[in-house]
Amino acid sequence: MPGENLSRDEARERAALLSVDGYEVSLDVRSAVGGEAGDEPRTFRSVTTIRFRCSEPGAASFADLVAPAVTAVSLNGKDLDPGEVFDGSRILLEDLAADNELVVDARCAYSRTGEGLHRFVDPEDGEVYLYTQYEPADSRRVFATFEQPDLKAPFRFEVRAPQDWTVWSNGAGELHDGVWRFAETKPISTYITCVVAGPYHWVTDTYERVFEDGTRLEIPLGALCRKGLAKHFDADDVFLVTKQGLDFFHDHFDYPYPFGKYDQAFVPEYNLGAMENPGLVTLREEYIYRGKVTRASYERRANTILHEMAHMWFGDLVTMEWWDDLWLKESFADFMGASALVGATRFTDGWVTFANRRKAWAYRADQLPSTHPITADIRDLQDAKLNFDGITYTKGASVLKQLVAYVGQEAFMEGARRYFKRHAYGNTRLGDLLTVLEETSGRDMSAWSRAWLQTAGVNSLTPQVLLDAEGRIEELAVVQEAAESHPELRPHRVAVGLYRRSQVGALERYARAEVDVDGARTVVSGLAGQDAPELVLVNDDDLTFCKIRFDATSLATLREHLGALTDPLARALCWSALWNLTRDALLPAREFVDLVLRFAGRESDIGVLQMLHAWAASALVHYAAPEWRRTGERALAEGALAELRQAGPGSEHQLAWARFFATVASAPADLELLRGLLDGTEELTGLDVDQELRWAFLEPLATHGVADEKVLADELARDATASGERHQVRCLAARPSAAVKARAWEQVVESDTLSNALVGAVIAGFGRPSQRELLAPFAQKYFAAIERVWDERSIQIGMDVVEGLFPSLQDSPKTLAATDAWLAAHEQAAPALRRLVLEARDDLARALRGQECDARA
Repeated sequence: MPGENLSRDEARERAALLSVDGYEVSLDVRSAVGGEAGDEPRTFRSVTTIRFRCSEPGAASFADLVAPAVTAVSLNGKDLDPGEVFDGSRILLEDLAADNELVVDARCAYSRTGEGLHRFVDPEDGEVYLYTQYEPADSRRVFATFEQPDLKAPFRFEVRAPQDWTVWSNGAGELHDGVWRFAETKPISTYITCVVAGPYHWVTDTYERVFEDGTRLEIPLGALCRKGLAKHFDADDVFLVTKQGLDFFHDHFDYPYPFGKYDQAFVPEYNLGAMENPGLVTLREEYIYRGKVTRASYERRANTILHEMAHMWFGDLVTMEWWDDLWLKESFADFMGASALVGATRFTDGWVTFANRRKAWAYRADQLPSTHPITADIRDLQDAKLNFDGITYTKGASVLKQLVAYVGQEAFMEGARRYFKRHAYGNTRLGDLLTVLEETSGRDMSAWSRAWLQTAGVNSLTPQVLLDAEGRIEELAVVQEAAESHPELRPHRVAVGLYRRSQVGALERYARAEVDVDGARTVVSGLAGQDAPELVLVNDDDLTFCKIRFDATSLATLREHLGALTDPLARALCWSALWNLTRDALLPAREFVDLVLRFAGRESDIGVLQMLHAWAASALVHYAAPEWRRTGERALAEGALAELRQAGPGSEHQLAWARFFATVASAPADLELLRGLLDGTEELTGLDVDQELRWAFLEPLATHGVADEKVLADELARDATASGERHQVRCLAARPSAAVKARAWEQVVESDTLSNALVGAVIAGFGRPSQRELLAPFAQKYFAAIERVWDERSIQIGMDVVEGLFPSLQDSPKTLAATDAWLAAHEQAAPALRRLVLEARDDLARALRGQECDARA
């Protein structure tokens, strides 16, 4: 039988044959504590009973299980030989009856990669913490299962755990005679079942709501984290956002939250942002802040909480049939999460963040050679793993935002309400959603769907302005273009804004018109006769998904007056457009850096400012001509330090500029300032150099050889925590030494002893832009190793290594040729591996084009 990589065809065949009535899963995780397991993987006992029906008695199928050993298998009371029916990832089931009962007793392995049942030992106090993470298909690492989203069933879990532990699962649990037993769930997919166990710190609250008919809904709330983070845990704010979100979704969805309790577990070494397990959402513990952070960090956490909450309806209650329609949950959760953020919480500028930060992810993804329609062609589970990308999430959410502008808010929400009621606890495809939207909007959704959901690529929209003799607009048109590789021109509902400076110099909008852009050129008749603008902003208010371009007058205005734009969203859209121009080699990187240096200090939105810092650093590293890099580096460091000194004492802008200064510091005087801020001989009024900021300052000191191994060891002694360990590992790998780089490479590529979090830390420290020559020998090693790594390691670690160690800093035609040679010689390599290499190649080619553009400036 084939291995772990379940195909769509196999899943469809199995779904046509089987229907599942229920699971009973018994786990014994008492083995999580105690002495080390030696060379053998540490395991736990897993006993699964599955009751299911077969539409063709006598047929054969299989169950999924990835485990070191199976002790016993029983099908309909008949014992099967595990050696004959279990191949390491599948259990062969032959001669099925109409009604079946499968019992599997297995030894499953604890995970160190964040896939399956992850085991974490806290270095601070030695406590052990467990949690599960399955999407798209890792529940089979914990119990025997039919691992595909359309074979839903009720689940009943019981867990034996160490005496002083608490255990959580999707349903409410109680401890009886040393066993945690959990209430049976509603029918859900395997990948959203969950178990969390350990000596977690747990805080509780309650959400209450009375509906118009007098019905009362009460939802027990819980929030948990490691004991070592309890002193930093602001559970009150987590509960505040949770309650605001539950109010918002109940107001709009007309379908009460269906899964009983609502726990949120902040867990260590988490690969994702969060996971929407019904009744037990898991989130990365980095959302618990150990030091001072900006408002943008709290907004990001709130957005994640609301994104996962939206999944309770879009994804958990109604689930896609197969991963082709992953967007049916992720795009909706991204859109509804942002909508709830703006409509229900203190983060009323959430659409600014969406336009500036979230969409940048989507713009990049939609221009890669691996771009795909929002409704993607997912052949197998490896495809599915890679499709949790900017297209599935944020492009899809952008398209839904435009759909709301197209059909109206109420028609959209009524469509959602009918969708939930019609398909509750079931599985859907694209057509099921389009049907309800056609019903509620009265519009034919097929043409919209073909243009937006079933084609790939991003369009650019450019204004053309023709003035009459008196200086007024005679004609304003929007020109739509597409890449040759994806030539589709789409219908766009856009707002076009006209801006000019006021008497006090503020750049403000004085006219606006909405228009349906369709085809190569669309005239905006509603703006004829207006005074000549200094800036034309197509896609004002960010109604569609496109790359904004500028006419010559508008670009000249931004070069001189970008900081005078008073509207935060308009400003964010212009910054995003300028960054896209830089990435497209239409604006020299040094010019983008100059714009940041001149205008970022006037940016009021802290999230936009931090995005500008990241973009400026990326422009310097990847898109600036090599001969200008040192000049640019000095300009950025000097500019950042000037802004840092001018920022309000204790302000979040001061903190943001301090972190950015550390990112770009390299000159001896700058490094000396950082060292002084660490040892207290230097001080910036109002800047609290807390533990997280200390590590941020130590990283450049390690990178440039100022902080040695002893300094980093002393800092770890000061911060002997899991976070401190990750920071130290990253800083150790950042040091400018050939031996250090060789050791880091060996830790990640040649060994599998590090956990997923520490693998990520080593990779983050390994590639330093100032160490291009030091890293050059590893380019050849990379191409020699990646296929072996992909075959031998878990898909998550494989992705981390292939993406993180690609020699992007060896930015020359030679590296491009080496990449092409590997691709030509490995046409039969795993498609997911080839996709990652193709994406890295595209980023490198884009960087080289940007460097050529910058060299001509």
